[in-house]
Amino acid sequence: MSFFKKMKEKLTGTSESVSVSEKFKDGLSKTRNQFTSKVNDLVAKYRKVDEDFFEELEDLLLQADVGVDTVMELMDKLRYEVQRKNMKDTAGIQSVISEKLVEIYESGEEESNEIVLQKDGLTVILFVGVNGVGKTTTIGKLAHRLKQQGKTVMLAAGDTFRAGAIDQLQVWGDRVGVEVIKQSEGSDPAAVMYDAVRSAKSKGIDVLICDTAGRLQNKVNLMNELQKVHRVIEREVPGAPHEVLLALDATTGQNALVQAQAFKEATNVTGIVLTKLDGTAKGGIVLAIRNKLHIPVKFVGLGEKMDDLQPFDTEKYVYGLFAEGLEQEEADTSK
Repeated sequence: MSFFKKMKEKLTGTSESVSVSEKFKDGLSKTRNQFTSKVNDLVAKYRKVDEDFFEELEDLLLQADVGVDTVMELMDKLRYEVQRKNMKDTAGIQSVISEKLVEIYESGEEESNEIVLQKDGLTVILFVGVNGVGKTTTIGKLAHRLKQQGKTVMLAAGDTFRAGAIDQLQVWGDRVGVEVIKQSEGSDPAAVMYDAVRSAKSKGIDVLICDTAGRLQNKVNLMNELQKVHRVIEREVPGAPHEVLLALDATTGQNALVQAQAFKEATNVTGIVLTKLDGTAKGGIVLAIRNKLHIPVKFVGLGEKMDDLQPFDTEKYVYGLFAEGLEQEEADTSK
């Protein structure tokens, strides 16, 4: 069964799943317009699957920021599959590419894409990431999402170094309808976390989401501060933070990988939240991050609305990348 047929079968009769798939499709439109249209042109140009076709496809994938390692692995898998199936022409090739991309993303993945929530007691989620990536907005959207699921949520304004960061988080707290624990600008972030954890425990809150600074005087200071915050939280709630989510801006492409590496060295990042995926033509960065860093992408930002923060789904993501091409392939084969 083709990748497109599998997706259609999965989505049949599940309106929520169809809606989420459409969000991925809409959110990835910039990447798809740049990338898939070129793949379609390539398929039209090369009726036969030969080495010239593979070389041009390789270039297209690299331009979409899929990453060198991922592209090399994909090309090896494609060559093997084309040979195994004895594919002489490019009909059906997009379905094969889609299947192999899903395989590569999910290969050896032991970690879950699901957020770790404690069944009993307080769950602490720590957000890290440089300034300007949409961290505070993402915290607000995640708080909204958790509230929709019936959880009680509290926010901690741990970014005490950036002017306006505390106010920005308070705006989101008011918008979502959750309490924000804060101190004055320039306060010790670890002290804010201490107050927030104590308050959340005393009020029986389900989830505490903690904002942190994205920049201090230098990288060493920033990473030391994060480690200190981590220690304070763990002392108050053994085993916490239960998630350390790194917010990355998808529009920065390969630079996001550099940021991820730095934060991974400083703190135990358990998942990536990739923001502004709808604003980039280089949506392939999702695959590069997973393949290079072995950290699961847990959420992606697919728009400006409150519910546009979506749990990452590999198949829906790949479908979003190739939607029109897959639909056209299916139509051609059913003639």
